[in-house]
Amino acid sequence: MSKKILVVDDEQSIATLLKYNLEQSGYSVTTAHDGEEGRDKAIEQSPDLIILDLMLPSMDGIEVCKELRQRKINIPILMLTAKDDEFDKVLGLELGADDYMTKPFSPREVVARVKAILRRSQAIQEAAEPSSIEPTDYKVVGELKVYPEQYEAYFQGDLLELTPKEFELLLYLTDNKGRVLTRDQLLSAVWNYDFAGDTRIVDVHISHLREKIESNTKKPTYIKTIRGLGYKLEEPKNR
Repeated sequence: MSKKILVVDDEQSIATLLKYNLEQSGYSVTTAHDGEEGRDKAIEQSPDLIILDLMLPSMDGIEVCKELRQRKINIPILMLTAKDDEFDKVLGLELGADDYMTKPFSPREVVARVKAILRRSQAIQEAAEPSSIEPTDYKVVGELKVYPEQYEAYFQGDLLELTPKEFELLLYLTDNKGRVLTRDQLLSAVWNYDFAGDTRIVDVHISHLREKIESNTKKPTYIKTIRGLGYKLEEPKNR
């Protein structure tokens, strides 16, 4: 069965272009042209992924994303905008969008992003399925334990609620424990493409991780800020 994509964009030409290219790639596509319609179709139809424009009539993309996440609807969201505004990008990702693209864009790139997001989503779903096999491949840093194949991480024995990007960032940090990683390195490794210097996206995700594994986010013992360079994950010294 083909994956279902919901495209929410008030520009008819863009919605039609995306629908055509996604259908050519084997997806089933529904469109909506304002925020309220997009929200309602997302709730009613449960698509596998939503392509959501930021600037929409009746209800903007930020509000749509926020309401869906408040309803615990965790459908992957790729946000689109004509505004090259770092604040909007960061806000969208903070509210739970999985990826972000700025107009103009090539349909081929959109399809590539959609495929990548759906692959990650599928991996997470498969990892969440019960298994009688005890996972043996995991990484330990202090009281943090990360299971790459299961897309799971535990802190002090409790399962962490992480978004896909938060998990991938945490995994990359654990893979490079003790190494100083620049924000640009993290952008390239975790997001797989250049955000054109939008390193605050990294800072936002680091902040989210700290909230989940640090007892004092102002004095972190796991994820250290290396002033002028970037971040480093290390064994806590006060254990």
